[in-house]
Amino acid sequence: MEIHIRSRHHIRSNNVKKILKELEKIFGTSDIDAKFKGKRFELLKTGPYDIILVDGEPLLFMPDGEPFLTVKGALSIKPERRVVVVDAGATRFVVNGADVMRPGIVQADPDIEAGNLVIVVEELHKKALAIGRALVPGDDMMGRSGKVVKSVHYVGDALWKII
Repeated sequence: MEIHIRSRHHIRSNNVKKILKELEKIFGTSDIDAKFKGKRFELLKTGPYDIILVDGEPLLFMPDGEPFLTVKGALSIKPERRVVVVDAGATRFVVNGADVMRPGIVQADPDIEAGNLVIVVEELHKKALAIGRALVPGDDMMGRSGKVVKSVHYVGDALWKII
């Protein structure tokens, strides 16, 4: 998938505050405000979803009209909520855009609800690999078979390479 930028403009400070408040609600941390304080926010209007550049880096995107971290954003912020941890065997598939299957999951945030966006990280270093949509609740993610996270954005995709 290729991303075509239709427009690019600065985001006003009152709208930045709303975005940061939403992210704090999702990730339950006040580190968000500290990490983004004094940064320049720009909105890229694209076909599939809007992208928010923070000091020129695509750290946020809005797949449902609500802000969420991109893989680069997750690597920068390192949130502890909405995280799904996969084993080394699943890592190579996830970084190539594969959906996440139950056998590859070693841990999942129990507060994840079906339909939530989640951050998929690898087990050893807890580095973000992908952003996906949970198909089942977090406490039902580990098991023997079945797809549990649909990949939305991953390392090396069009969003990763946008700027």
